Amino acid sequence: QVQLVESGGDLVQAGGSLRLSCAASGSIFSINVMGWYRQAPGKERELVALITSGGRTQYADSVKGRFTIARDNAENTVYLQMNSLKPEDTAVYYCHAGKYGSSIVNYWGKGTLVTVSS
Repeated sequence: QVQLVESGGDLVQAGGSLRLSCAASGSIFSINVMGWYRQAPGKERELVALITSGGRTQYADSVKGRFTIARDNAENTVYLQMNSLKPEDTAVYYCHAGKYGSSIVNYWGKGTLVTVSS
């Protein structure tokens, strides 16, 4: 099992910045990918950014150039630096970890709320 604990969500004005953190513990070996998803009220959960064990990153088009994902392997933590925040970034942000071996296993955190006021 892998436990994921997010932190850093807050209320911020449009144009501001936040940094989310996700601390992983438990059976963290063989995690292939970690990332952030978000779910706004009335909408489906969507990918925001991910980073593989090899360091490859991927971003949703809506956040490219504004958000940066980084991984600290020594601290088993993934960060999401969010700049130039917009009201449409308001959502609950969930940390995700995936193990893709002979079977696919996904782990989720409980989420942290980001609210961007206009």
